[in-house]
This record gives sequence, structure tokens and C-alpha cells, in this order.
Amino acid sequence: MRRRLAPAALLLPLALLLAACGGNSAADTAAGAGTDGKGSLTLNVGDQKGGSEAVLRAAGELKNLDYKIKWSTFTSGPPLLEAVNAKAVDIGGVGNTPPVFAAGANSKITVVAAWHGTSKGEAILVPKNSSLKKPEQLKGKSVAVAQGSSAHYQLIASLKEAGLTLSDVKVKYLQPADALAAFTSGKVDAWAVWDPYTSQVLGAEQGRILADGDGVVNGLNFQVAAPSALKDTKKAAAIKDYLERLRRAQDWVYDHPEAWAKVWAKDTGLPYEVALASVKRTNASRIAVAVDKPLIASEQAIADTFTGLKLIPGKVDFADFVDTRFNGSLPPSTTTPRVFKES
Repeated sequence: MRRRLAPAALLLPLALLLAACGGNSAADTAAGAGTDGKGSLTLNVGDQKGGSEAVLRAAGELKNLDYKIKWSTFTSGPPLLEAVNAKAVDIGGVGNTPPVFAAGANSKITVVAAWHGTSKGEAILVPKNSSLKKPEQLKGKSVAVAQGSSAHYQLIASLKEAGLTLSDVKVKYLQPADALAAFTSGKVDAWAVWDPYTSQVLGAEQGRILADGDGVVNGLNFQVAAPSALKDTKKAAAIKDYLERLRRAQDWVYDHPEAWAKVWAKDTGLPYEVALASVKRTNASRIAVAVDKPLIASEQAIADTFTGLKLIPGKVDFADFVDTRFNGSLPPSTTTPRVFKES
């Protein structure tokens, strides 16, 4: 029999991954720092728990650095981008929604690299025994979601696919820890969230997927740099090398999913089985793609959606916040994500 996890057992490891795809928290601060490499140049890199540093180290891509990388760890994308805007961080990784909100605040940020993966981990969950069988039945129901997160947009897009709008449901803006408590105690009818939360709930048999974001949202993740760093010739060269290492590390994840799941589980506190399920569902599918016109259009649609909801003040021109110099020979952003291969 599969072991069930009590809600309290879920909260601690999940809190470490509070907003891998966006959303604010009272705990949004930079924490911890380490340095890799050698040389006179230092690249200040913003990271999230179980993120770039962990995957680069696991893949052996932090060797032979002729510049230093100083790591700063953030609990979510928004404060990381605030640090980029303040020039405290030269580059950092976030999901598809925080750059839209940063652009809406006219922050000094520039998207320089992208990865396209499946959005199967972006899901609207319902309790295992819920009577809800399809998204259309969400009308009049309560749904928990982190405001401004990728799950927020996925909820909007999924409702649209079902012929509904946000006004047709009772939205409860809750951060993941609070949303989980509300979900498991029956205080909300559904929860819109992302992996590894999705894998955690499914693994604990506490819920099932009503709808996922595959084919509904863009499945993009970004590296975002400070314009001032991009204007520095030496830092721009280091950023180019750093991005190449990240791309190779992602290839390593696809080829070594079990090894990466072990590292990720240790780094985040997630159970190995949950980490592996998330890797198979989401992480291993990601492929490095170009920052191109379709990508800009896709992010523009997200920006326009949130502007229409008055969550972003005024019009955002997302094209003003990208730099395509690091595209090289990468495939288009519309390239189909990888299909995980079972070993």
C-alpha cells in the first residue's frame, strides 16, 4: 500500500520551493551564498532552491571556470528579479510569469535565454474523491492559487478553454503552504499549482488532476540578466559561457533522470519518489530554445491578460525586455519538448 503523507509532512519541503514559478511570500529574501571558480571576474547569480547551482554541480559543469560565480539563493522569482533590477544579481533563473510582472513595473531586466518543457506539472488539482470530473464544472467553485504565479495564468487559460472566466469561480489567493492546508482540509474545491507540488499531492494520493497546462500555457523558463551586466564586455562573455553550461546540464538531466532526482531530493527535502515523478513529468522534458518572436508573442499574451485583469498597470511591451544575442543556433521556442525516455 502506498504511504499517505499527512499535510504537515508536505509543508516543510514544499515551502523550500515556494514559488519556483512565481508568487510572493513573507519569506522572500536572499539566503545563503557560495562561490565557485577562480579569476578576477565575479558573476553574481541568483538561484532558487534545487535550481541552477544544484543541476550544474550534479552535471559536473562547475569545473574549469575561469571566472567566479557567487551564488545568492532566493525563495521565488519576484525578489530574484528585484535583485537583478537593483544590480545586486547579474543573472538568475525564473519561470514564465515573474518577468512579465517585472516588465510591468518597468524593472531593469532582460530575458537572455529560454527552455521549453511540457506543462503537465502545471495543474488544477481536486481532492481524490471530488465529484468534479471536468473543468467546466468549476463554475461557482472555490479555487486556490498564488496570485501572479504561472499557476494563476494556467488557471485563467484552462478556464478559458472550458468557456469560463475568473469571475465564474471563487478565487482564493493563497501561497502554496496555505493553499495546501486549505486543499487537504476541504476549504477549497480545487487548487491551481505547479510541479513539484503536483507530484507531491498525487504521490500522497491526496488529489487528482482535473486539468493540466499542456497545450494551454507556454511551458517556458528563463534566465534573466541585468542590462548593466550585458553592457560589460567581460561579464557578457561570462554570461555566454554560463548559459552554455546550463544548456549542457539540462541535457544531462534528460540522460540521467534518476541521478538528478536524487540530488534534487537531497537539496530540497522532497521525497525521492516525488522528485523523480516531477523530473519525469516536467524537468527532463525541457529543451534549450531561442528567444524569438513566437516566444515574445507568447509572453506578451500573458502580459496582456494580467493587464486586462488590472493586476499589471498599463500596457507592457515585452519585446523591450529581451536580448537575442545568445541564441546561436538554438531551435525555435516552439520546438516540441522532449519526451521522457524510460530507462
